[in-house]
Amino acid sequence: MPLASLVSDTQRSPTPAETALTRRVDLTTLRLFVAVCDEQNLTRAAQREGIAASAVSKRMNDFELAFGVTLFKRLAKGMALTPAGEALLHHARVTLLNVEKIAVELSEYSHGVRGHVRMLANLSAIVQYLPEDLSAFFGAHELLRVDLQERPSGQVVRGIEEGAAEIGICSVEADSRALEAFHYRYDNLVVVMRPDHPLAGRASLLFTETLDFDHIGLHTASSIYLRSQYAATQAGKTMRLRINVPGFDAVCRMVQANMGLGLIPDRAFEVVGAGMGLRAIPLRDAWGRRELKIVVRDTAHLSATSRLMLDYLRAAETDGAKPLSSMPAKSRTACPS
Repeated sequence: MPLASLVSDTQRSPTPAETALTRRVDLTTLRLFVAVCDEQNLTRAAQREGIAASAVSKRMNDFELAFGVTLFKRLAKGMALTPAGEALLHHARVTLLNVEKIAVELSEYSHGVRGHVRMLANLSAIVQYLPEDLSAFFGAHELLRVDLQERPSGQVVRGIEEGAAEIGICSVEADSRALEAFHYRYDNLVVVMRPDHPLAGRASLLFTETLDFDHIGLHTASSIYLRSQYAATQAGKTMRLRINVPGFDAVCRMVQANMGLGLIPDRAFEVVGAGMGLRAIPLRDAWGRRELKIVVRDTAHLSATSRLMLDYLRAAETDGAKPLSSMPAKSRTACPS
């Protein structure tokens, strides 16, 4: 086949039939589809969206007929997605998020805000570094706005992939997959304990030395929790976990209440635990020194505001650390995350 024919075929205009189908993809139907996926039930989805269940069912059926696909498997106790439904769910979430961004950003421009950046970050970055970094950034760019949400490292990567935000900060151990990754900061883990704990007199500790004592864990999706569980398994032991809590302040409060040992970053301890009369002993294991990274989908397609934020965060630490974008993701992943 001639090359010219191939080019013309790939760049052809949509046919009238394809244009007609595209027009059937309206935002209301996408919103209702996402609601059905979330609730796995037509009735609950209809109640959530304030519409009759019969109207939701008709929209779903009309959509399936228009595109010649089946989106759901109708089960006795609910609805499950087909492969076509899974594909549509991804695009529906991205589309609705983009529409929301349009509305929010246009509204902000009308109120004098000249740029908007959406960020996802893990707890370590938010507690230790981002308050000062963002404060300094806003000092130089007063008319910009940042929407920052906290998520575990793995969900930060997923959120950037799905378009929920432009910039993410997570543990270097989280697999970046196809995202671009850059160095952000380092931190060091410490073992937090009461001053009357048997290990309180130590200058530093190996993690295996703590495994004969009770532990307080962060939530099960956190990179610190996953890494500590991995280290215990590698040592052939099991963590004596008494409770999981959602944040560093809760870890310190549980330690203060004599519930066990906690494992948190050193700067986080300075922020939330230093006034509680606790000891923070450095973890001597190599994995106790951690790296945080910045992830984006594609620097070439970032908005001017997001690129400004990315460049600022990459320069926030001036210790000469190299970006990670040239390193294979698998070589940076030492354990499950």
